[in-house]
Amino acid sequence: MSADHSLHDPLQGVEEAAEYREKYNRQLSDNDVVALRQQALAEIDNAKFGMFHVKACMVAGIGFFTDSYDIFAINLCSLIMGYVYYADAVGPAKNTTPTNIDMWIKGATQLGCIIGQFTFGYLADRLGRKRIYGVELIIIIVCTIGASFSGNTMRGLSVYWVLFIWRFVLGIGIGGDYPVSAIITSEFATTKNRGAMIAAVFAMQGFGIVAAAIVALIVLACFKGAVEGDQLKLDYVWRIIMGLGTTPRYTIDIEQNVKRAAIDVQTTVNGRRDLGDEAYAAQAAHNDKKVKKPNWTEFYNHFKKWKHFRVLMGTAVTWFALDVAFYGVNLNSSIILQAIGFVSSESPYKAILKNTAGNIILNLLGTLPGYWVTVFTIDRLGRKTIQYIGFVMLLILFCILGFAYHQILDKSVAAFVVLITLANFFQNFGPNTTTFIIPSEAFPTRFRSTCHGISAASGKIGAVIAQLGFFHLKDRGGKNKFIPQLIQIFALFMLVGLLFTWFVPETKGKSLEQLSEESED
Repeated sequence: MSADHSLHDPLQGVEEAAEYREKYNRQLSDNDVVALRQQALAEIDNAKFGMFHVKACMVAGIGFFTDSYDIFAINLCSLIMGYVYYADAVGPAKNTTPTNIDMWIKGATQLGCIIGQFTFGYLADRLGRKRIYGVELIIIIVCTIGASFSGNTMRGLSVYWVLFIWRFVLGIGIGGDYPVSAIITSEFATTKNRGAMIAAVFAMQGFGIVAAAIVALIVLACFKGAVEGDQLKLDYVWRIIMGLGTTPRYTIDIEQNVKRAAIDVQTTVNGRRDLGDEAYAAQAAHNDKKVKKPNWTEFYNHFKKWKHFRVLMGTAVTWFALDVAFYGVNLNSSIILQAIGFVSSESPYKAILKNTAGNIILNLLGTLPGYWVTVFTIDRLGRKTIQYIGFVMLLILFCILGFAYHQILDKSVAAFVVLITLANFFQNFGPNTTTFIIPSEAFPTRFRSTCHGISAASGKIGAVIAQLGFFHLKDRGGKNKFIPQLIQIFALFMLVGLLFTWFVPETKGKSLEQLSEESED
């Protein structure tokens, strides 16, 4: 909503509203912008939690639901595609997507995310949150549908390369969702509940991961007869699973919610709509015009100071370290389940069914509880405390899983699954959530989205390294023989994350202005 639109949109037939607006315009011209800004920010920070906050979380959360669905559905889709496109292969290659191809179609989205997070993060600071939010929606919908219809070209490109291209561009859209959704939620949240609100938005990622596995289970069950008669019918299964990732994003009119957000803030404060709403929106728009547009010179001058750079370094390195293990485990959980003997060499239908069920178990018992324990404790325990707890526990668990890998499996596969489930829990009741939250709070408004984008992109660089390293190393010495050593490497990265958490500030209970030390002019 532009300032001009806000100031010249009369409530027709209501003289009182016109008088209010005229009086308000005089206020703005009398050098009271600073006082009005302070008053507006105080109202936002101290408002009671209400339906507007719920709506804001739902709008941003549905985006993260579908983002995570799209990212992690490929874990099962790639598995299923092996039974379609390599059904005629012989030996160990039969019914298996080749390692190099599996690596690239899983890594494509992460590569796109790096570009999207950095680009959209900067543009949200440069052009404004409202002008950017919704663009990524179009990219995600178009590319998800396109990916589900991937096929071989007449010459040159196989179905896998076409899928890679679609998922790379999809990653750009998903990457754009990270900084923009986080910043919008952070800037509309109350100080008291800000951590829980941002965590609740991010926790929808857990539902998306679980939904991908449940949808796969349902679609597979619907095709049971067809697949048992002809495993090539699985070609329909992976396409339907992937294509359904677009559905939830149609349910909320994102652009409308964002454009009305400034007006709805006043409703949040007093629980009713009155003549102050339009003035409040006008104030927000007017203040937006007063904010200096960021440039790289100003960015450099700000972050060349150690006290500012250490924060950006802390958020970027901890996110990087976490994502090496997070995506190394979660994008390859199907491979890990096969490697530990959870999935036996049965018929294609039974093998995929059991693998899908294993993914559901890991996420329902570990991933989802981890997210929601964070939601309910983060504003009491603090972000930094939870991040320390998570990194310490992950360091311990990955050391046990890595160094005692064969001993545990010799005793009990179930015990190994329990430990992996605990690792999933402490990833999410820990750094996977806090590395997302802290960058949305710790930086000045003019750089906040850019810095969140840089931090998130650093995480995705870690995810890409995890994918490249996992697939290039996992078969050293034989199929899946190097997985114990990979888990040990994940433990090393948890130690790095633990050490760099020291540079991250505790943001609990502080306003965004206190955290960023923003001036009042």
